Amino acid sequence: MTSTTKVPFVDLVTMHRELESELLAVCKRVFETAGFIGGPEVEGFEKEFAAFCDAKYSVAVNSGTDALRFALMAAGIGVNDIVITVPHSFIATTEAISQAGARIEFVDIDRRSYTMDPEKLRNYMETQCALDSRTGNYVHKKLGKRVAAVVPVHLYGQMADMDPIMELAAKYNLVVVEDACQAHGAEYFSKKQNRWLKAGSVGQAAAFSFYPGKNLGACGEAGAITTNDETIAKKSAQLRDHGQAKKYYHDVEGYNGRLDSLQAGILRIKLRHLAKWNEQRHAAAKQYDSMLAPLSESVSAPQEMSYSKSVYHLYVVRTESRDELQKHLTEAGIGTGIHYPIPIHLQKAYASMGWKEGDYPETESAAKEILSLPMFGGLNENQLKLVSDAVTQFATASVAK
Repeated sequence: MTSTTKVPFVDLVTMHRELESELLAVCKRVFETAGFIGGPEVEGFEKEFAAFCDAKYSVAVNSGTDALRFALMAAGIGVNDIVITVPHSFIATTEAISQAGARIEFVDIDRRSYTMDPEKLRNYMETQCALDSRTGNYVHKKLGKRVAAVVPVHLYGQMADMDPIMELAAKYNLVVVEDACQAHGAEYFSKKQNRWLKAGSVGQAAAFSFYPGKNLGACGEAGAITTNDETIAKKSAQLRDHGQAKKYYHDVEGYNGRLDSLQAGILRIKLRHLAKWNEQRHAAAKQYDSMLAPLSESVSAPQEMSYSKSVYHLYVVRTESRDELQKHLTEAGIGTGIHYPIPIHLQKAYASMGWKEGDYPETESAAKEILSLPMFGGLNENQLKLVSDAVTQFATASVAK
């Protein structure tokens, strides 16, 4: 935070200062044993994180990207398969699909939640795909490839609408891998099961990122897969460690995707505080909601869906004057972000795929209008008021023009 910054976009310094003695103890313990890769810290974190997510298994890896890639591969997704996701996400979502060998296909988002629109998924399967009676799989009519999986992205801390997605997956024989990289501790109320479900426990597998700015962040790169499927867990564990069933016995060609014990130990400490931090984020979001409610015609607050308990990884407002609002807040010493300014289907990296502007209008509209306000555990009332006052000042001046 610079001397001119009144409210940072995210504050990682205070959190680590408060946990300093506990985190340094982890470093000392790891240094004393010299067990830098794997071992009890990693195994302990895997057990604790699986329990936190209400999942049977967790496999710790070195990033959220590898978590999603390994989960897809372990679930049997690969070359000549199609995986459906949304174009409104960080590019790691699609990198993982491509690097697993599969082809990316998109359906658009729901305008209110910014997550996958189940009706658009239904329409895609009904209009673009046909049953192959020989294999029992659904195949894309034009591409001739098996439509094998769907990756709903739980975005900004809120889960996608999973009941209809799981229903469609069952009907069309699709593997569901949750991209839960922004949803640590988020919950979804399943009407079908009449209970709340944790992110990471709904699909066949899920991927989490522990990038430092996440609700549960490491002090470096880290990620994890959660699953209730023992086979997926075992295959993921092999893939992260050069395909080894045991040391120097390689059943498949794998990758170097292991999590180091220092990061695992740090994550174990932070996991104990995660529920409290998530509650702080939720409380801050509700204060933002209240303060910004009078501005709803010019700056709209994010919508927490009726089925959702969001953990507010990000607090994303929407306005047609996004760039001007961001400039105003920057001048007021308030940090902001845009998640994400260019939809994945319009990124240069995928120019060869033939996607064009207009293909996914809800995503494209959001990309032009969304702005992420400061959000982190410990965001205090004074900081919230500074942000809200600055947004109000901008909105009021805009109306007066």
